[in-house]
Formats: sequence, C-alpha cells, structure tokens
Amino acid sequence: MKLGTPLSDTAVRVMLLGSGELGKEVAIELQRLGVEVIAVDRYPNAPAMQVAHRSHVIPMTDPQVLNGVILAEAPHIIVPEIEAIATEVLADIEAAGLAVVIPTARAVQLTMNREGIRRLAAEELGLPTSPYAFAGSAEELAAGAETVGYPAFVKPVMSSSGKGQSFVESPDEIADAWTYAQDSGRVAGARVIVEGRIDFDFEITLLTVRSRAADGSTRTDFCAPIGHRQIKGDYVESWQPQAMTPAALAASQDIAGKVTEALGGLGVFGVELFVKGDQVWFSEVSPRPHDTGLVTLASQTMSEFALHARAILGLPVDVTLREPAASAVIYGGMEAQGIAFEGVAEALAVPTADLRLFGKPEAYERRRMGVATARGADVDQARERAREAAGCVKVVRG
Repeated sequence: MKLGTPLSDTAVRVMLLGSGELGKEVAIELQRLGVEVIAVDRYPNAPAMQVAHRSHVIPMTDPQVLNGVILAEAPHIIVPEIEAIATEVLADIEAAGLAVVIPTARAVQLTMNREGIRRLAAEELGLPTSPYAFAGSAEELAAGAETVGYPAFVKPVMSSSGKGQSFVESPDEIADAWTYAQDSGRVAGARVIVEGRIDFDFEITLLTVRSRAADGSTRTDFCAPIGHRQIKGDYVESWQPQAMTPAALAASQDIAGKVTEALGGLGVFGVELFVKGDQVWFSEVSPRPHDTGLVTLASQTMSEFALHARAILGLPVDVTLREPAASAVIYGGMEAQGIAFEGVAEALAVPTADLRLFGKPEAYERRRMGVATARGADVDQARERAREAAGCVKVVRG
C-alpha cells in the first residue's frame, strides 16, 4: 500500500467506528503516517473526533445510516472499535470489495458477541474455557446456572468494560442478574452467558499482532503478557510483564495463536486468558487494542496503538518490551459535563510518570476519564508509581 497525503487524491482513508480513548491513540498513530482519519461514534466530541480529520455522529446500530456514511466517505480501511455496530453492513461492504474491514467482517461479527466467540473457541477449536451456558430468558439463565454450578458470572453477550456483569452465588440472585444484564448490555433483549468460576491465580491480556511479513505472508507476534486487576469487570490497573511459568506462557501463545488464526485478518488482538500454574484457559478476545494495553504506552518500543496502525497498513511491527511499566485508571467520580483536572503537575512529578487525559465530554462515577502510566526497575515499582500518579489527579467541576 502506498501512503499518500491527507485531504488529497492520494490519501489513504481510515474510518474508525467507535471513537473513544483507544481509538484516539490509534488515530494519532495513523496520522503520524500521513493517513486521513474519519472518526464515527454515537455521541459528539468523542476523544478520537477531537484529533480526526472529520467526524460523524450516528447510531451505528442503524444499518441504513451506517451504510450511508461509509458510502459517502469511501474509506479504504474500516476499523471497528466498539461492539454496538450493525455488523451485517460491514459484511456487505467487505463482500463488495469497497473497503477492508479490520481484521475481517466475520471476525468483527464473532467477537462483538460473546456467544459467537465462545462457541468458536470451545466448540470449534477445542480450547480450554470455563464451563458456560447461554440464556435468552431469566428461566433459561436459572437452568444454565444450575448446569455450570454456583458461584457463577452472568454477562450480556454484547457488552464491554464490565457493563451488565454480575457475580451470583445462589438461585435467589438470578432474577436481579438477568435484569441488570438487560439494562446494561449494548443491545436490548440480548442473550446472556453464564460462566462457572475458575480457580485461577491471575488473568492476563496477551496482545497478539497479525501483520505482513516481508514475503507477503501473515506473521503472528506476541507482546509480553499483561497482568491486570479488575473491579466489577472493569480494569483499574495493568502491568507488563506479568510473571508466569514458561509452560503457561507457551500455552497462552498457543491458544492466542489458534484463536487469532481462526479469526484471520491483520491488526492487534487482545486475548484474555486465565492462568493457574502451568494451566491456561481462554476467556475472551477483542479484535483491536485492549484497554489493559494502555500500559504499552510506557512499556514497549511500539505501543499497541502503533502496532495496530502499522499492522493494518501492512507495515513491519516490533513487539519488543522496553522496560517494566504499569497503568492506573483515573475515574470521573461524579456526573458532570466539562469537568477539569487538578493535580496534573503533582502527578507528572512522580518519577517516569505520564498521563493521558482522554477529553471525554461527560463524566460519570465509574467512567474512565484518564490513565497514568509509569516505568520502574520492576513491576512492583512501576505499579506503585502509576498508582501514586493517578492518585494525584482530581476530577473537579469546571
């Protein structure tokens, strides 16, 4: 692919479907390579819109509206960044040869829905997973929970960042879990998955990069494993590398390689895995940069966003770990528009610390408004510095 000049006849045009903080970093990396970026989301002034060449605010689950924007902009590459998209439109666009969908339209359709990707991983590829069942009603959910056993996790098949997830310990909690999943999922009336709990030591994200080799074939590279801590399904801090046994690392790479090979296409995949000793279980996969991978802004020679931009453009990638690093989330802590940040200077005074303040137009109590990163001689020092820096930043009303 030739790289041209933005806003000219030679421009390579990339459309982001979803324009949050991860999309913003991808947009910046694409623009460093002279790519023309069009940002699309369901609300105005989303983070990536603030740096894109153009933007559109549309209901991306509306097939007619989404198709209209794609045809009007005629992007060469479409990069989905969220789950709530009319994926059938992407399949039609890809089939007609009008644009390249990253990684593929089929991969987007499968991974936007936990049922599709779980059935692919467990039933087609035979990968180890937690026990699970799918349900389309509260009654089916109760039956599924009995099958997988209590305690269990209930999740909408279409959601992200922990939204709509519940931990249930008895049948008495099923009705509330069903209601919460329906109220918080991406799509009303969607099915849910109920998963049995695995006794694991820790959870990792294994960033897996599919890119073009010099001979034109597809190669797969793995970043160092990322450890992370979650609260209610949403990550609050991450670090790289996560220590693990050589056998567990080999198993993790084997699982990630198989599932991404089955999905196909190019780009970064965030493969989530449970680890206990040498044992590894597949959890989920996102066909795009992962929120826990924000740590790579500090830890790697190329961040996950630079890797994604390069891979989708057919350019060489480098997954080298530079030094141990960590990230810590800065939450909104309130419901307000046009918030401000205090303590930025104090945060940046922490050794090796850096900040990303996302610029989201509206804050919520548990909405991720920024992240602090820091490096260290080891992971423990990096985590301590990142937490300290994040703790310095206070979200206040403007």
